[in-house]
Amino acid sequence: MRIQSLLFLLFTIAFPLCGAAQDRSDWGTFFDKFNAKGTIVVVDERNKNYPVWVYGQERAAKRFSPASTFKIPHTLLALDSGAVSDEFQVFEWDGVERGFSDHNRDQNLRSAMRVSALWVYEQFAKKIGEEAARRYLEQLDYGNADPTSREGAYWVDGNLAISAYEQISFLQRLYRNELPFKIEHQRLVKDIMIVEAGREWILRAKTGWEGQIGWWIGWVEWPTGPVFFALNIDTPNRMGDLAKREQIARAILQSIDALPTPQ
Repeated sequence: MRIQSLLFLLFTIAFPLCGAAQDRSDWGTFFDKFNAKGTIVVVDERNKNYPVWVYGQERAAKRFSPASTFKIPHTLLALDSGAVSDEFQVFEWDGVERGFSDHNRDQNLRSAMRVSALWVYEQFAKKIGEEAARRYLEQLDYGNADPTSREGAYWVDGNLAISAYEQISFLQRLYRNELPFKIEHQRLVKDIMIVEAGREWILRAKTGWEGQIGWWIGWVEWPTGPVFFALNIDTPNRMGDLAKREQIARAILQSIDALPTPQ
């Protein structure tokens, strides 16, 4: 219990404008329903004294590979460094057949984010370089800010790691255009993050998967304010578990009226 209390205290210090974090152990029923182990942090800013809810407090403070959720900040790095000029620049497919069919075609910034085309972002990483990437990550205060890897992409197979709490902090700053990047770049990234929308709400989110851990992070915008969320789960069945990321998070968001329930 002392460990859990300390985690709550640290999160409250990190987010001084938020109320004290509240344990939502009842959300375990959503994870149980889909036979999943994981954590979720939700910050509901639709209320003046907005609540911070967490299921799986200890895990929420543990850092994992961000996997493709890193495409959100990585896009900002690419735009700022000139690795990509704008959302219309075309990246020609190299002809290498990859495991996801949507990756095997030309891409632009918007499609690369939507289908999570790793090879495009590997090009960005090569153009940016490790030294500059480290400076960017430190400026962002992004997780452990470590862009090193013995092999493979550093945000998937390397040493970069971030917690669910830290994901929320990053998303809140992006939402408010408070990151150390041009406002037009932050707005563009938020635009290409859109997953779906209704008359009164917009869902902006990104999935991530590095083989053992799956993420879904983002926020839902309402006229009264945003609702931020960061979920990660174990994926022992690998691709067979990937749908659970959105299924669990959507069910939880619907339970607090942060997403409409399908009719």
